[in-house]
Amino acid sequence: MKLFDVYPLFDVNIVKGKGCKVWDDKGQEYLDLYGGHAVISIGHSHPHYIKKVTEQLQQIGFYSNSVVNKLQAELAERLGRISGYEDYQLFLVNSGAEANENALKLASFKTGNTRVLSCEKAFHGRTSLAVEVTHNPKIVAPINDNHHTRFLPLNDLEPWVRELSRGGITAAIIECIQGVGGIQMATPEFAQKLAYACKRYGVPLICDEIQCGYGRSGKFFAHQWLDIKPDIITVAKGIANGFPMSAVLISPEFQPVYGQLGTTFGGNHLACSAALAVLDVMEQENLVENARVVGEYLMEKIKQLKNGKIKDVRGRGLMIGIELTEEQKPIRQRLVYEQHVFTGCSGQNLLRLLPPLTFTKEMADEFVERLQRVL
Repeated sequence: MKLFDVYPLFDVNIVKGKGCKVWDDKGQEYLDLYGGHAVISIGHSHPHYIKKVTEQLQQIGFYSNSVVNKLQAELAERLGRISGYEDYQLFLVNSGAEANENALKLASFKTGNTRVLSCEKAFHGRTSLAVEVTHNPKIVAPINDNHHTRFLPLNDLEPWVRELSRGGITAAIIECIQGVGGIQMATPEFAQKLAYACKRYGVPLICDEIQCGYGRSGKFFAHQWLDIKPDIITVAKGIANGFPMSAVLISPEFQPVYGQLGTTFGGNHLACSAALAVLDVMEQENLVENARVVGEYLMEKIKQLKNGKIKDVRGRGLMIGIELTEEQKPIRQRLVYEQHVFTGCSGQNLLRLLPPLTFTKEMADEFVERLQRVL
């Protein structure tokens, strides 16, 4: 048997990681500004993370959600306090798509409606409901093409209000910083007026914080830059530093009903121990503030590059897009093979930077030097 070929791969076998660097099987060191697609929040192989997960594995790694798991309650309390959502409820699952899937189901259970409003260029996952609200026809299979979603432009309020006023809307779902969509950011004016309109028409507002959340923007959640409070928040990626985990943060207006939601692996003992270790390190090392400070420094350094190939630099914290005047693919390949730097991408022309939140100014200087050589 061979692997089903679904990803274009760099011919590099990564076997070791430490902090913001990784090594291949030939011993070559790479600077990691990709973070496993924004997953590595506290750095690779953090000693506290290793200790807590190992200790938990020596006790019990998994038991079903048919019994009490006090780690879940501890995680809910800690996450609520750190994020500022102590009055919300927590449902633990396994992936970003699954979090969005359950968020949309909750909204539909509450409203009884089927239509969803989502953003142009949005990406919310590849499972049934999540892919329906993702604006990419290439990944929507015929079985998922149910025409439940209306895609509307980010930061253009009028069509959103018009659709909300017509009724029959299950939810409005937005990324306050679009990742796959090219590091496009919602404006405070748009977000606040959309939140007001959703409240007026009784439509739950879902903020997908899977990539832009968990400290990456320089606040715990990216929507906190916009001074809004969504009804449902979805998180994944950085929540457990590589252990498969995600969560749905749910307003107290939603009342749980047994049987509506469920999960086999969600919130298992190992996942919770990993997530708690992440919160430990984020607090102890002040990583949310570090993301803000180092992110601002890195963006300014990139903007100072005198190079005609850079069209725009945008983002918040350690979620940065470098829009180029030419295709990103050959530049990204040269960064990997010649300069030994991993970055992400978006579309044809954007380099996407998503390093661990432990990234330093010295590493930023190092990256900018290597980028300049390629450009």
